[in-house]
Amino acid sequence: MNQQYDVIVIGGGASGMMAAATAAKRGKRVLILEKNSRCGAKLSITGGGRCNITNAEYDMHTLLANYGEAQPFLYSAFSQFGVLDTFEFFTSRGLQLVVQDRNRVFPVTERATDVANVMEQSIRDTRVEVHFNTRVEKILQNATGEISGVQTNNGVYAADAYILATGGASHPETGSTGDGFGYLRDLGHTVRAPTPTIVPLGVTEKWIELLSGQSLLDAKVYFASNGKRIFNKRGPVLFTHFGLSGPTILNSAYRVSELLHGGFVDITIDMYPALDIGGYEKYLLELFDQNKNKTLKTIIREVLQIGNAEIWQKMFMKIGIESELLETKVHSITREQRKILVNLVKSFPLTVNRLMDFDRAVVADGGVVLSEIDMRTMQSKLHKNLYITGDLLHINRPSGGFSLQLCWTTGYVAGNFA
Repeated sequence: MNQQYDVIVIGGGASGMMAAATAAKRGKRVLILEKNSRCGAKLSITGGGRCNITNAEYDMHTLLANYGEAQPFLYSAFSQFGVLDTFEFFTSRGLQLVVQDRNRVFPVTERATDVANVMEQSIRDTRVEVHFNTRVEKILQNATGEISGVQTNNGVYAADAYILATGGASHPETGSTGDGFGYLRDLGHTVRAPTPTIVPLGVTEKWIELLSGQSLLDAKVYFASNGKRIFNKRGPVLFTHFGLSGPTILNSAYRVSELLHGGFVDITIDMYPALDIGGYEKYLLELFDQNKNKTLKTIIREVLQIGNAEIWQKMFMKIGIESELLETKVHSITREQRKILVNLVKSFPLTVNRLMDFDRAVVADGGVVLSEIDMRTMQSKLHKNLYITGDLLHINRPSGGFSLQLCWTTGYVAGNFA
């Protein structure tokens, strides 16, 4: 098979569909090559199935500061398609958005599939052709360095311009397996190896599974290496059967990955960060005074923020606290026993021994170095008819809508210039 198009987009994810729709709207004949049986597989599960579309930070300097060292490279692209453009794109297509805590933006329906449906409709409306179950085997180039075609399991396709939008290495079950990194290396690009950068943390303590599913809405987590505190983060924390997750943990993973090179990372969790130790002791005394004839287990959630009597009965045994304390009436709890509770709440200890793998990663870094891309157009500096988008760019960013905004922006810019 040998067919000619104006633009071929490799990958039908968020940035690929945005790029394809943008190019097709300009009157180009556009083809998406998608190895799955549908577009937007990863988009349909993002954000725990809720889809954090963007971050409602309207000051560009503040917004781009979240992209770390990539910040100076991104001003031109984001001036072409920014946060407000994302709002306009989706709301004009009937998907209403809502801004939640930490400026995170979701569809009002909180269904990621609704976002994927909008994107799929956008490529249908612009008459983008899609070939599903088409796996790219090699990107071909001629003697002058131009891309001359795409070899697939279904034949060879050719176009005037090519947009590489295969995604990174997070959520491999959706087809995001890092294939694009291999294509880029074969084409002579410098590609940084991916590591899962927004990912849960595994801990050594097996008893953590007792707290699985419990969450702290506001906690402060201190990270230490070799006995020295290195940094801390404050926000929601989720306990899992293998360790810790939630926004605060996910956004700490990249720095933790660096610390793990020096050995295990010790963390302590302050479950009541709004109060210092003296403030929490005062709170505890007042709570005990109000419930003086009750046993500790009946008010344990107010004391320890999470769990219930059954969970803490098992937990106390695991962490070396006499479980009989739970049966003690609070008016009989001694000063030393109160100190045990204070220490547990203000410095709950765990030991991080690993980052969880790509299958649990929200985002993985890695990709082509930005110095090899004209970030005003997403054009490769090595191959003038190749454009690169989204997770194939080596850009670190936190969770909170910044990854998908990067996809919308770079997809739009690539589609506009390809």
